[in-house]
Amino acid sequence: MDMNKIAKLQEIIDESSRIVFFGGAGVSTESNIPDFRSTDGLYNLKYKYRPETIVSGTFFWNRTDEFYEFYKDRMLYLDAKPNKAHLKLAQLEKAGKLTGIVTQNIDGLHQAAGSEKVYELHGSVLRNYCTKCRKFYPVEYVKNAPGNPYCECGGLIKPDVVLYEEGLDNDVISGAVNAIASADTLIIGGTSLVVYPAAGFIDYFHGKHLVIINRDATSRDKQAELCISDSIGEVLDMIEVR
Repeated sequence: MDMNKIAKLQEIIDESSRIVFFGGAGVSTESNIPDFRSTDGLYNLKYKYRPETIVSGTFFWNRTDEFYEFYKDRMLYLDAKPNKAHLKLAQLEKAGKLTGIVTQNIDGLHQAAGSEKVYELHGSVLRNYCTKCRKFYPVEYVKNAPGNPYCECGGLIKPDVVLYEEGLDNDVISGAVNAIASADTLIIGGTSLVVYPAAGFIDYFHGKHLVIINRDATSRDKQAELCISDSIGEVLDMIEVR
């Protein structure tokens, strides 16, 4: 751990009052939720179809049985708990330092840690709705359903997540863009910045400090004032909220 960089991050956070955090799968991997692109991520698992094909809108409707077999097995981690990164971000929000979290994750761990201003770009596995009558169901109902989950009205239940081929929610986009545009500091963490349109949202940032905390290099490192290549949970855990 580069303590000089930690000290610099502390300095940036101390002088900031409108911090926005933009995060990806690397935040949740520290809660033992696998990402898509790492060596042991979902993209490298051996299935009849590639994971990005399975979690597409077309596959959901045309091969629902196979979709839910994969989804229940590989995308629902209901025992996962918030890690040090989630908890520190919630503390920063409670202290009035952080004004929003923009996340690509669908696990709801930011809210479980206590964060309230969370923009879920790709939705959440915790919300599920009937495609016929729009009634909502908890994730446990989907997880425990024998085979495909159906509503009491007979309609197929769909996770409230953005599948491949589907567009992002306009209200979520607006909220995320406005939060980033009004931030004085943007901290990017746990994301490779290769998933669009989400990764393009950081172009709306015109504040003072751009910080990247990610184990691997990203395409935006040269634009950042500070880059830390370490565990995001361990890095944020060293920050004092004051």
